[in-house]
Amino acid sequence: MSSADNTNNTIEILVAEDSMTQAVKLQYLLEHHHYKVVVARNGLEALSFVEKQRPEMIISDIVMPEMDGYELCKRIRANERLKGIPILLLTSLSEPEDIIKGLECGADNFLTKPYDEKLLLSRVQYVLINQRIRQNPSSDMGIEIFFAGKRHFINSDRIQILDLLFSTYESAVQQKRDLELINKELKDALDTIKTLHGLLPICSHCKKIRDENGEWQYLEVYISRHSEAKFTHGICPECKKKLYSELL
Repeated sequence: MSSADNTNNTIEILVAEDSMTQAVKLQYLLEHHHYKVVVARNGLEALSFVEKQRPEMIISDIVMPEMDGYELCKRIRANERLKGIPILLLTSLSEPEDIIKGLECGADNFLTKPYDEKLLLSRVQYVLINQRIRQNPSSDMGIEIFFAGKRHFINSDRIQILDLLFSTYESAVQQKRDLELINKELKDALDTIKTLHGLLPICSHCKKIRDENGEWQYLEVYISRHSEAKFTHGICPECKKKLYSELL
């Protein structure tokens, strides 16, 4: 067990998540790394808990019944006794405007779902360490943060930091959209490859088709091998009359 894991034994994290599957998965991950975990099923239940017992950190989903993650964050920030609790929001962010909502409600950090487990643990460590750093008196000329395993001193003004934050996020979203478009184009290309087109030599008598190797195959065999179509067998009305006219 690492020294970092040893210190985690005293750190209690509140998880607000309405999906029981997601909540149990996150609880197991955090407890496996020796954090104490309490689970709330929605924002209202989470708020009720923190008013009685103050956790070191809150990890909250955004879309929940009763009270969503944004509102939970606002309520905590409005409470003088609780406002210092760091909050990490789990979200399916897709637009830069979503960051504005997070800033408005006072969230400390975002993580998109589905999340990478190593990245989530890294974010938890990042938020907790920076919380401790900022409890110490800081210079008016800048702030000290912990990132990527190192301490950094940032002396940019808040507007510059926000500009960088938004531009970086917007770039990441655009890259995601570009990848989605490329994936769609590749899928369409694959579908086109699997679609039969052009002239196909077919026997006028037995209806077999000559393939690219010059071999003659039954129609259903050829189509099955060159497309994703599947066959079910039946009998058409005309053949039914010819074959079973005495039974009709």
